Amino acid sequence: MSHTRFEISTRGAGLYEFTHQVAAWVAQQRTEEAVLSLLVQHTSASLLIQENADPEVQDDLQAYFHRLVPPTTDPSMAYLTHTYEGPDDMPAHIKCAMLPTTLSIPVLSGRMALGTWQGIYLFEHRARPHQRQVVAMLR
Repeated sequence: MSHTRFEISTRGAGLYEFTHQVAAWVAQQRTEEAVLSLLVQHTSASLLIQENADPEVQDDLQAYFHRLVPPTTDPSMAYLTHTYEGPDDMPAHIKCAMLPTTLSIPVLSGRMALGTWQGIYLFEHRARPHQRQVVAMLR
């Protein structure tokens, strides 16, 4: 069993692919068969396995969740009370509650068993830049 931590720098809301970093670490472990577990250690960001071929997919996902859960400055969100950390904070917590914060990926023949067009993404829900931590464990 081995583990590591990935640090992902974000520039604000959006999807940040880090598949290659995870794949390189998995390859270094020289484990033929295992389960890779990933956990984002924050309550305002999520993890996704999503298409990595067309960047419009990430743009559309971000636009959809922004429309579904807009900032607290939007009149439709006036009922929210947790607003002292900025208009994007509580919506970020809601998005995090709706989306996964953990992923499990089979490792077969020493490689992640992702599909051809699948990538691993950190989905940053806050508007300003952050340093996000993702813990990985291979067992």
